Amino acid sequence: MKKLFAIALFSAACLFQYQAQAQDSSMTEKTDTKMPEDKSKRPSPPAVVTQKTDEGITITINYSQPSVKGRTIGKDLEPMDGKVWRTGANEATTFTVDKDVNIEGKNLASGTYSLFTIHSGNEWTIIFNKVANQWGAFKYDSTQDALRVNVPSEKADSFSEKMTFSIDDDGTVDLLWGDLQAEFNVGAE
Repeated sequence: MKKLFAIALFSAACLFQYQAQAQDSSMTEKTDTKMPEDKSKRPSPPAVVTQKTDEGITITINYSQPSVKGRTIGKDLEPMDGKVWRTGANEATTFTVDKDVNIEGKNLASGTYSLFTIHSGNEWTIIFNKVANQWGAFKYDSTQDALRVNVPSEKADSFSEKMTFSIDDDGTVDLLWGDLQAEFNVGAE
């Protein structure tokens, strides 16, 4: 009888220990999935450019910077043949203005937009989409476009290994990557 009681007690202790370890393991898994990702460790790290223009407009662009790394843009990297591109890497690039603005002669309300582009030979189409929080261009919906403007494609003065945005005091926004350049103007409405 004592042996039977000892075996039952030992079995209960083992079961208790197993359940405690399983619960601890599931808590660790839940905790691990909620830890924020260190985006700076990505191959295409995040970048932000913010500028207050001479007209008092604050422009902010959040994006990830893909690198050329000896590859050919449009062949090995990103479509440059009339297809929508997320204009960066990872999450869609966002474009934020704190006032209603005029971009290349067209009005855009203040707010945050995802920024997409289409490169077609000698022209870029710059797209401001109302769905700001999205991954890449996989679920891009053109019916959500707030604005599209066309600008000429230019050859950059110097090669840019990482895709980079810059904003001048006068509201000129430049996109540089490899030897490609697109430029658009943001001004007061």
